[in-house]
Amino acid sequence: MAACWSWQHNAMLNYGDAVAHLHIARRTFDSHQPGFEQLGSVWLPLPHILMVPFVAVYSWWANGIAGLIPSALAYLASCIAMYGLARHWLTPAASAAALAFFALNPNLLYLQTTAMTEPLFLCIMLWTALWLVEWRLSLDSAPLRTNRLQWLVALALVAAIFTRYDGWILALLAWTGMGIVLLRRGKLRQRSFWWASALVVAAPLFWFAYNQIAFGDWLGFARGPYSAAAIEARTSTGSGPPHPGWHNPWVSFLFFMKCAELDTAAQAWANTMLVISLMGTLYAWFIARRRAITWALLLWLPVPFYAYSIAWGSVPIFLPVWWPHSYYNTRYGMELLPALALGIGFAVFGFIRGAQTYRSSLKPLAATFAFALIAWNSWKILADRPLTYVEGTWNVRSRLAYESEIPPTLRALLANHPGAEILMNTSYDPMLVALTGIPLHQTINEGDFHTWERALTAPANHASIVLAFDGDEVARAVEQHPECLRLVRQFHTPGQPSASLYISLNKAPTQ
Repeated sequence: MAACWSWQHNAMLNYGDAVAHLHIARRTFDSHQPGFEQLGSVWLPLPHILMVPFVAVYSWWANGIAGLIPSALAYLASCIAMYGLARHWLTPAASAAALAFFALNPNLLYLQTTAMTEPLFLCIMLWTALWLVEWRLSLDSAPLRTNRLQWLVALALVAAIFTRYDGWILALLAWTGMGIVLLRRGKLRQRSFWWASALVVAAPLFWFAYNQIAFGDWLGFARGPYSAAAIEARTSTGSGPPHPGWHNPWVSFLFFMKCAELDTAAQAWANTMLVISLMGTLYAWFIARRRAITWALLLWLPVPFYAYSIAWGSVPIFLPVWWPHSYYNTRYGMELLPALALGIGFAVFGFIRGAQTYRSSLKPLAATFAFALIAWNSWKILADRPLTYVEGTWNVRSRLAYESEIPPTLRALLANHPGAEILMNTSYDPMLVALTGIPLHQTINEGDFHTWERALTAPANHASIVLAFDGDEVARAVEQHPECLRLVRQFHTPGQPSASLYISLNKAPTQ
């Protein structure tokens, strides 16, 4: 139902990041220089690799279906893990409550129709927690099962490392914790653990090596021209802190927690929901700490990670309820959804148990009330409009004018010269290529490395059409080498760089 709704409302490609993820996956084979280097240096590669088989279908790339498929599968798998994790300690009713709070969240239902990475990472987090709990419970009684679960945890952590950078911290804490448990039991010398350790450690080392070999900087993802720090430096006005929480971990903590509240609960009871979930988590610690509940507490890792990242990692969050009253990175709060859902499950378990203790006939009534409250919460989030969806609509609004004007103009120029190459920076809006209906390799873009650099030295000699946005590399190249270029049309939209379309007099398409 969520997929159908998103399709009908053209919402799958609202986020610019979703469009960019699809673009990166497509250019691994549809470019002048196809290959692994096209995965780029900043975003981690696993989400793009999973999309490659689906973006191979041009229409799926253009309409966003290629992003929906892996995200929806990750959503379904995360629901299975959420219920399986809760069932280690809770009754079927309380586990179903945790699952309902998680699965019926409108923000998650929307994100799993897009190419965003959050659904995949939530899936990996939940399966990691589930396998860690089962590993700990089987450690002293089933060595073969323990060994199998150990390898499953290792593979899940590698997937986390190659999906989001919080996965690096998750891997460090989880694997170190496993090592400490084995050390206390005198089992740290097991060869299988060290082979699995080598796999986990190799994942970030591979990413360092890839950045060094492909881009000449082993920390290119952290300090390169497309890194979060570089983007913050370019967008900062210099007149004050670039965003709330900058170098202030307490404010950063508050922004992330508020974001998580608004992502997972109706605004009217967001604080209450958080308190209930925290009380449920505390209750879980008292009744299940001898049954490996400690490993599930890793689901709360996003709290310190994002408090640090907002303060010192150039990762701002803007919320409509707090200054500057805008929408930016509101989806980050979704990473706390599994922890909050499990806490709600324990709270429901305690509530039903308390009602049953007081009077056994109240048990079904208490369960009904809990599920009704969860359903009301989901409905109220929908009524208030999900935060991530609203941010997506703001995101796409800035691109709509150009996406409606530029592709028809390009198609008109290409009508009598179908193979004409276009020099353009596709990272500004990759949808311009898809909406024009041409393959990526018909453009010379920033992902073409040496071909791109040569084209910038003499645009008119390398491309028939040149599309430049004010301030980008193509605009600077046109300013420095304007010879044999004729301006065809300019495009303007409020709040966005102007676009200029040129044809080459040396390689001009038939008009």
